Amino acid sequence: MRACVPLTVAVLCGLAWAGNLESCASRCNEKFNRDAACQCDRRCSRHGDCCEDYKHLCTGEAPEEPEAFLELEEEAPDNSLYSAPSSCQGRCREAFDKHHPCHCNDRCQEFGNCCQDFESLCGDHEGFSHSSDAITKEELQSISEKIYKADTNKAQKEDIVLNSQNRISPSETGDQVDRCPEPLFTYVNEQLFSKPTYAAFINLLNNYQRATGHGEHFNAQQLAEQGVFLREIMKTAVMQELFSFLHHQNRYGSEQEFVDDLKNMWFGLYSRGNEEADSSGFEHVFSGEIKKGKVTGFHNWIRFYLQEKEGLVDYYSHNYDGPWDSYPDVLAMQFNWDGYYKEVGSAFIGSSPEFEFALYSLCFIARPGKVCQLSLGGYPLAIQTYPWDKTTYGNGKKYIATAYVVSSTH
Repeated sequence: MRACVPLTVAVLCGLAWAGNLESCASRCNEKFNRDAACQCDRRCSRHGDCCEDYKHLCTGEAPEEPEAFLELEEEAPDNSLYSAPSSCQGRCREAFDKHHPCHCNDRCQEFGNCCQDFESLCGDHEGFSHSSDAITKEELQSISEKIYKADTNKAQKEDIVLNSQNRISPSETGDQVDRCPEPLFTYVNEQLFSKPTYAAFINLLNNYQRATGHGEHFNAQQLAEQGVFLREIMKTAVMQELFSFLHHQNRYGSEQEFVDDLKNMWFGLYSRGNEEADSSGFEHVFSGEIKKGKVTGFHNWIRFYLQEKEGLVDYYSHNYDGPWDSYPDVLAMQFNWDGYYKEVGSAFIGSSPEFEFALYSLCFIARPGKVCQLSLGGYPLAIQTYPWDKTTYGNGKKYIATAYVVSSTH
């Protein structure tokens, strides 16, 4: 996190050690300055540490709400592919999204950009609007804790030795500088990978072409591997907890209906590039893709480890490390994937495949396109999902475009 982010603190710090670096006069669009009381770079609005005169001197615009989280907008589908909501129905206290014409978080009144129904829908309670979302925030936190406790296949502390090395500020994530000479993973107990869900998961990772615009074509064995993975994870307590919860919520009438829907939402193909069916939720989130010269998706520690072991991933730095002192933990990383850069890639570390699959599925089903507030081991955790709105399956159901852990500086 940047030093002295709040404006009042920045001013006090500036008086002590920043000289006259309290204004953007002659400083517009300069690089992040650690010695300044406030900033004038193009990212200061994102990080909430602009000088008071930044808007006037550097943009001529009215102040805007800073984004609350570090995960970049590259993860969201193109703006043309989903409709921006103009109501607070089901959106109370969701994270700021620049694509939305109005907002429903606890700072929208300060910035004067609340939706018209903010007061009536969001003024009386915390969390999401229960009238729109049948699954409450409290229920999500309860089931996520149950899933967390049920994950007996997760790595133990002795199974993984991490060497996270250099932590950077959010303003430095775009620098593409390798600040870590050593790999992220010093040691991983690969006996984990012989467990049925791990083995089935790993078999899926090399079934994809990472460049969008090139159609995916599965042979019979690759299609069978999708079925094996779903069957193996459904044998686990983690996925049984999730199904039981969703069945109780009347989202699915049978386990077979649930599995069929998981297969469609995660493995169903759609086009991110040309007309070819070149992508799926599973490929994007767990295996990773290249689009317009950048890494998109790639939010899985097993994939990261295996690619790093092969010399295809070069770990550069991290800008967020979660509060958990056991696995699963969360890390937001910068890395190069065989010539392409990932500016912020958040991932669980040490989690089982079924654990990640369960939480991402839960949030996509319960809070599609929204921030999903969970609880793991007593700590808050947020997951952002987006649906793919351009094409559908079944009776208008939507595929998963992306899902990732929101890495916050707050």
